Amino acid sequence: MRDRLTMPRHGDAGRVRLLAMDVDGVLTDGGLYMGQDIELKRFCVQDGLGLRLAALAGIALAWISGRESVAVRGRAAELGDIQLFEGVQDKRLVVERLAHSLNLDFEDIGFIGDDLNDLPVMRCCGWACAPSNAAPMVRLEAHYVCTAAGGHGAVREACELILGAQRTLDRAINDYLTMYRAEPFTAM
Repeated sequence: MRDRLTMPRHGDAGRVRLLAMDVDGVLTDGGLYMGQDIELKRFCVQDGLGLRLAALAGIALAWISGRESVAVRGRAAELGDIQLFEGVQDKRLVVERLAHSLNLDFEDIGFIGDDLNDLPVMRCCGWACAPSNAAPMVRLEAHYVCTAAGGHGAVREACELILGAQRTLDRAINDYLTMYRAEPFTAM
């Protein structure tokens, strides 16, 4: 376990150039709704907007999941700007490859995780974050623990914290609002 005395609480958020995250329990509430031929997941729209703001601020985004899901692929495609990795057993290896391809140091990478399988990658990243309902050991090892739970705004909170630390939040919001106003409004 990391020495808690040497871990900065929020200081590394300002360096994040790649924000990677687990899916189930981080972007979703962790529940799986399963039928005979279907799997449903609940995503938070506020998290989606937070990811769009991060992308507008130039942060690369990656979702890394141990599961494979049509619902996750659909949500990632809907948001755009997401590199999606599914069926991953070693999330740290994926982050190492991303760091190399983007020419980043581990200190430039943030990771949001909620359970024990996320600890190896969280321990190597410059900024580790956990939703409020993450496993206790994960919360202990995170640089930042969100006030929001997974699937209920934790990703939005993390994105805004990063952009605030980088002093790019206001610009990203204004860029988003400018794009939004550019879309024609059509009443039904």
